[in-house]
Amino acid sequence: MEPSPELANVTRVQQFILLGLSTRLGVRDVLFAVFLALYLLTLLENTLIVSLICSHSELRKPMSFFLGNLSCLEMCYVSVTMPTLLLGLWVGPYHLSFVACMTQLFFFIVLICTECILLASMAYDHYVAICRPLHYPLLMRPQVCWGLALSSWLGGLLVSAVKTSCIASLSYCGPNVLNHFFCDVSPLLNLSCTHVALTELVDFISAIVIFCGTLLVALASYVAIGRAVLRMPSEAARRKALSTCASHLVVVGIFYTVALFIYARPSRIKSVDLNKVLSVIYTVATPLCNPVIYCLRNREVHAAFRRSLRGRDPAAPRPGALPRLQSSWAQHQR
Repeated sequence: MEPSPELANVTRVQQFILLGLSTRLGVRDVLFAVFLALYLLTLLENTLIVSLICSHSELRKPMSFFLGNLSCLEMCYVSVTMPTLLLGLWVGPYHLSFVACMTQLFFFIVLICTECILLASMAYDHYVAICRPLHYPLLMRPQVCWGLALSSWLGGLLVSAVKTSCIASLSYCGPNVLNHFFCDVSPLLNLSCTHVALTELVDFISAIVIFCGTLLVALASYVAIGRAVLRMPSEAARRKALSTCASHLVVVGIFYTVALFIYARPSRIKSVDLNKVLSVIYTVATPLCNPVIYCLRNREVHAAFRRSLRGRDPAAPRPGALPRLQSSWAQHQR
């Protein structure tokens, strides 16, 4: 929609003022130390997972492949929002240019949409592993895994390009204060001085397609898994199947509960404090907890981690094995 003649003469906002997570000085110092430690720990955890997957051949499986993609995504995800959060806690309210704000928004939407599609792909992988185990090598061959991962990233890029273009095309003529710690969709819509009905419609449709669409894929996968588990003859097989899916189910539940509450509705969010708390959960807590949740009961990851701590290549012979082989060969020669 074209802006009115009155708005056309108003100076367009060139920068925003981000109030940050908290404006109280005493609280900011403590929160800065806490969130800096959480940021570094998140990077360390996800870097460790990617390193283990790349360096140990026994972890090069479809689920580990998706987990590696998710860890790379989490590192990018937390690095998009955490710097502005830390800056706000360090210096208080600060200025952020319009271009920088839209750039942050673009990458944030890319990553959150990519994570939705990636979680749905991981749910499908669990479905094939449990419900169609004989066809697993065919249905989850490397070409399919790469295709699913590439589709996740391209889908996020496409949705983000559309949503960011719509939001950037709105007129912002003041005030320019964002009561948030990063440039998010809802706070920006609240500052627009033009009609946002079309942008909200695009936001709502994309939420239905990405959030609800991928959630339905995940739910359908787990409904089928649940039916297959109930038909399993032994208690041990059922327990093993549920243990395989439990970690991913927890991550999906946390992520979609928070994300759908914030984004899957067209109306502007009025509760700013609640919006900030929920944003902290899915931008800070989720990337921090995901590696722990996924690897807590994964024996292969535990074994690979222990071997890495010992500094031994899994393909190399065990200590003492070579001298025994040489001795045995010498006796054979005699």
